[in-house]
Parts: sequence; structure tokens; C-alpha cells
Amino acid sequence: MLTLRAAGLLDVDSGEIVRPGILRIEGDRIVGVGGEPEGEIIDLGDLVLLPGLMDMEVNLLMGGRGETGLSSSVQDDPPLRMLRAVGNARRTLRAGFTTVRNLGLFVKTGGYLLDVALGKAIDAGWIDGPRIVPAGHAITPTGGHLDPTMFSAFAPDVLKLTLEEGIANGVDEVRKAVRYQIKHGAQLIKVCVSGGVMSMTGAPGAQHYSTEELRAIVDEAHRRGMRVAAHTHGAEAVKEAVGAGIDCIEHGFLIDDEAIALMVREGTYMVPTTRLADAMDVSKAAPELQAKAAEMFPRARTSVKAAFDAGVKIAVGTDAPAIPHGRNADELVALVERGLDPLSVLRAATVVAAELIQVSDRGRLAEGLLADVIGVPGDPLADITVTQQVRFVMKGGKVYGSTR
Repeated sequence: MLTLRAAGLLDVDSGEIVRPGILRIEGDRIVGVGGEPEGEIIDLGDLVLLPGLMDMEVNLLMGGRGETGLSSSVQDDPPLRMLRAVGNARRTLRAGFTTVRNLGLFVKTGGYLLDVALGKAIDAGWIDGPRIVPAGHAITPTGGHLDPTMFSAFAPDVLKLTLEEGIANGVDEVRKAVRYQIKHGAQLIKVCVSGGVMSMTGAPGAQHYSTEELRAIVDEAHRRGMRVAAHTHGAEAVKEAVGAGIDCIEHGFLIDDEAIALMVREGTYMVPTTRLADAMDVSKAAPELQAKAAEMFPRARTSVKAAFDAGVKIAVGTDAPAIPHGRNADELVALVERGLDPLSVLRAATVVAAELIQVSDRGRLAEGLLADVIGVPGDPLADITVTQQVRFVMKGGKVYGSTR
């Protein structure tokens, strides 16, 4: 038996800080909340305990120390990417994020699902990192967003990806691409429904896949009990995605009232990644990309509040490394700056995220749940920025970082 003793703990359901914060841990589970400490005691002083936070949009195989930007896409082989991901995973965990969705590789891997392998290594205890819900390769059409040739002026034969790596056209191919990701360990499917800020050609909101292709992707995933996340910006593309049965809209910078109402009606989640509008450096990007950012980022700062006020289910996601790995809590701060209240933001990073990934064993500090616990130096309901200053991290009953 192990007891964590702190100044307080957050009850995400009641929205209150319970004082003092007492959690009893046995193995990888919380076995008691409140009452008297038992067994070994870890005294965390004036820290406030929170459930482990969750980031619903990361790519641990991208970014990080030593990456050289665009040239890395053609220079870095899969083993190097995996080694760099070890550091990214460690930084993410130590920042207090104990669960992430890794949403869609779009690099040359020979068909290997590197995020699946990374998750297995973490689960086996070989390396430190968050629990990973992997999507494998993002499904995108030729020339679509996340086809790497969209990000540069690569010649036709440079960095060509295969169907197994997510490039799929037509109903038959998209079905095969989804089945390949599932066969090799993907736990959800990521699809690119529209363009993006960094797409070299076409309007960022333009729909890429036909409605028939989208429905085929959703059909394949849902029959296997898996959800579909869709990179989507444009309002019309969002409506088509939601109408096709897609479960979660990533970004949604250009959504309108009609798209929002449809998301509310269908129960579609949104992962807004709004911090990108402030943090993404496009100063060295091509002029046409800078123009897209100038159009989209101001709308990204307002669309999330409109969606939240209407009742869309918001889950926290960063799109790291667009936000550096380990700076994931910046998104929580950005959401509060956009007008969401701190409790709703904390729920978006815990219980709502848990609902999105269809798990009931985390997201709260409650008896019987996984002992995924972090400690911050103050009351996050009064000052959300304390989530950027995590002082204690426990995942599954094991301490991974403590400054106490």
C-alpha cells in the first residue's frame, strides 16, 4: 500500500478541490480516496493532485531534438525516428500527460506502424512515456493533406508513399488502407478530409475525399469497433465528415454555426488545437502558406468558444510537435484564454478525453481507476497555468517524476 498526501485533489465531477488530498494506491490502481494514510507515505506538501492529463492529438514520431524540418522527411529513417520519439515520449509524460492519441504517421516507414511499436515498448516498461492510442498511418488521397509531397516541391518520385502508408484513392483502396492499419495494431483511424495550413495547394477548407470514400472509411472502422478522427478545417468538409459518421473533428478552424449545430446533434467530438494559432511559426514558410495562416489563425481563436458554447464535446489536443513536445499544457492555457472556464478545460483533458478513446479506467481520481496522478503547485481552477508546472507524475502506480 502507498499513500499520496497533498494539500488537495481535484474532483473533476463536483468541480471542487478536496482538502487535504489523500490517495491510497495499490499496484497500478487507486484503492481509496480520503481518510487516513496507510502504508508508505509520499508527502507532496502543498501540491494539488489531478488525474493524469490526456492529449488527443500528438505525433511523437515527428519533431523533437535533432530534427531538421523538411529535410528530415527524406533523411531520417524509421530507426532514427523511433529513437527520437523516445525523448518525445519521456518529455510528454513528465509534463503530466499520461495518455495520448498518436494521430497518423505521414512519413516513409515501409508500412511499419511506428506508433504501435512505440506504445508496445512503453507498455513493456522498456522506455518511459504515456499510454498511446495509435492511429498508424493517416489515410489521405494522393496530393491530399498529409501526403508529404503536399508540403514541398518534391519531384514525383521523391518520398512516394504506398497504400500501406496511408495513400489511398477510391472506395476499394480506402477500405484496404483502413484494414491494413487495423491489422497491424491501430486502435483508431485518422483520415484527412480537408486541406490544412501547411498544404501547398488548394484552399485549406476544401474537401479532399468524396462522401462515398468517407463513408467507406467509417464503415470499415466502426464495424471493428474503432472510431475515426478527421483532420478537417472547412465548414462544408466538416458537415460532410459528420454526415459520414466520423467521430471526431481535429482542428475545425473554419467551422460555421451550421457545422457546429450538426456536431452537437450527432454527438461529434472536437479537438481544436487552438494554441497553434499563437505558437506555430510560419515566418519561414512559403508566402502562400503564410497567407493561409493569416486567414485561418484568427478564426481558430474564436471557433472553439463558439463550438463550446453550443455544446460541442471538446477534448484537449495540441498537434505536437506544432507545439513542442513537453509543452502540451500550453493548450489548456490557450483554451482558458479563448474563454472556456478552467474546470471545463480540465475535464476536456481528462474525462471527456477518456470518453473519446472509449475507456472508463482513467480520467478521475477515484477508487478502482488507474493510478495516473499528477501534482501541480496550486489550484488549477483559480490559475490554469499551474498545469504548465507539473511537480509530480505517477502513471499506473509508478512515480516517473517528482521535484518534492
